[in-house]
Amino acid sequence: MAGTLTISTLNDSSGVLATQNGMTGIAKAWAYFNGSTAAITGSFNVSSITKNSTGDYTLTFTTAMPNATYALTGSAGSGNTTFAALCSNYTVASPTTSAVRFQVTNAASVVDLPYVNAVIFSS
Repeated sequence: MAGTLTISTLNDSSGVLATQNGMTGIAKAWAYFNGSTAAITGSFNVSSITKNSTGDYTLTFTTAMPNATYALTGSAGSGNTTFAALCSNYTVASPTTSAVRFQVTNAASVVDLPYVNAVIFSS
C-alpha cells in the first residue's frame, strides 16, 4: 500500500526532534558568529556563545549532546586573507554534554575574527 504520511512535529520522549537524535552523520549543533562581539548571526541547537577572552569562546547547547565525546570543527576568517582554525581548549575545560570551550588560533596566536563558524558532530 503506497501513501503519504504528513506529520507537523515528530518528537521523542525528551521533546527533541526524533530524527535529529536518531540520524548519524548530521550536525547536532552549529553557529556562525562574530568573534569580536560573540553576536550570533545564525545557529542550530546553540543557546549562547560566551566570549571568555580574545579568541576564547564557550558555546552552550540548547539541547544537550548524548555524551561528551563529540567532534568540534570549524573555521574563521576576516573576509580578506586572514584565516584561522578552531581548537578545543581542553587545557582549560573539558567538553561537557551542555557546552564546549574552544579557541580561534592563527599560527601561535589566539585571535578575534569577524567570521567564525563552529560545528558539532555527535552520535
